[in-house]
Amino acid sequence: MNKKHGYPFFQSIRILVIEDNQDLAANIGDFLEDSGHVVDYAMDGIFGLHLAVTQPVDVIVLDIMLPGIDGYSLCRRFREESEKPTPILMLTARDTLYDKLQGFDAGADDYLLKPFALEELEARLMALVRRSPQYDASKILESGPVRVDIGQRQVTINGTPVRLNRTCFKILVKLMQSAPEVVSRVDLEHHLWGDWKPVSDSLRTHIYALRKALDEPGRPSLIETVVGIGFRIKGQ
Repeated sequence: MNKKHGYPFFQSIRILVIEDNQDLAANIGDFLEDSGHVVDYAMDGIFGLHLAVTQPVDVIVLDIMLPGIDGYSLCRRFREESEKPTPILMLTARDTLYDKLQGFDAGADDYLLKPFALEELEARLMALVRRSPQYDASKILESGPVRVDIGQRQVTINGTPVRLNRTCFKILVKLMQSAPEVVSRVDLEHHLWGDWKPVSDSLRTHIYALRKALDEPGRPSLIETVVGIGFRIKGQ
């Protein structure tokens, strides 16, 4: 649960904020990151379009008045050049019906007038993501600092991408889907190799590699060994 704002089914999301006002961008980012989301930034339209097309993003916050490419043009080009259905919320001080219609015509999904409450911005972003065809809560797993997007096969630790081989990824997903319960060695081995069991202790080797990828130096391992039983992933 998002303890600060009280959403009963809180889900951390990846947000791209394209806003050239540094103070406003910082306020938005600080609020959303404090809520547990992962935020990336762009201060101009050209770099914003690049990030929108190349980076995994759940939702985009887009200002209209931007250097390089304005928000309308950016939105239109993103819809034309990318197959991603990423929802876009436009921010602007323009409050005429014509301005709103222009934004929707360019491909925006929602429109928020400045000034606005940060709580409303977050609520609108969460609603957009839940309605997005690219969103599937069952494919997003989180435990403490670890976030796994099963559909995209992406793992992050506190927002930082982590590369795992196929076997380590399968182990991590199994542990996170089973958390906080312990997964036995037998169940893990069957999950990885079916009825065929490797001659050597391959599971131990892969657990070691997974810990090496996930753990920070000097801190307790996120993967706990339960002696005589198996393994589990630690939560908060």
